[in-house]
Amino acid sequence: MKRKPVVPREQADRDVDDALLYYLSETDETVALGFIDALEQACAHIGRHPATGLPRDAHELKLPGLRAWPMTRYPYLVLYVEHPDRIDVWRVLNGQRDIPEWMQEADPV
Repeated sequence: MKRKPVVPREQADRDVDDALLYYLSETDETVALGFIDALEQACAHIGRHPATGLPRDAHELKLPGLRAWPMTRYPYLVLYVEHPDRIDVWRVLNGQRDIPEWMQEADPV
C-alpha cells in the first residue's frame, strides 16, 4: 500500500503547540519530545493505514469520514479525514475532553 502524505490543518498545528507548552510548563523537555515522537509515529501509521482509525463523531460534526487514532503513551487522539491523495489532520486533542465540542472550533472545510 502506498503511503499518503499526512497534512495538518492550521488548528491541528495550534493543538500541538498548546500540548507542547503544557508539557514544557508542567513536566520537562523529555516528556515534550516524547509527545512529538508519539505524534510522528501516529502520523506515520495513519499515512500507511488510514482505515484503521476509529470512526469518530462524524455524523454529529457533519464531517464525513472523520477518524481518530490514539497516540502511544499520551492521552491524545489524532483526528483526521482521508482523501484520495492525502490525509488531513483536523485536530490533535486530549481524548479525555469533549471531542465534539472541541471539533466545532475546527477550520472550515
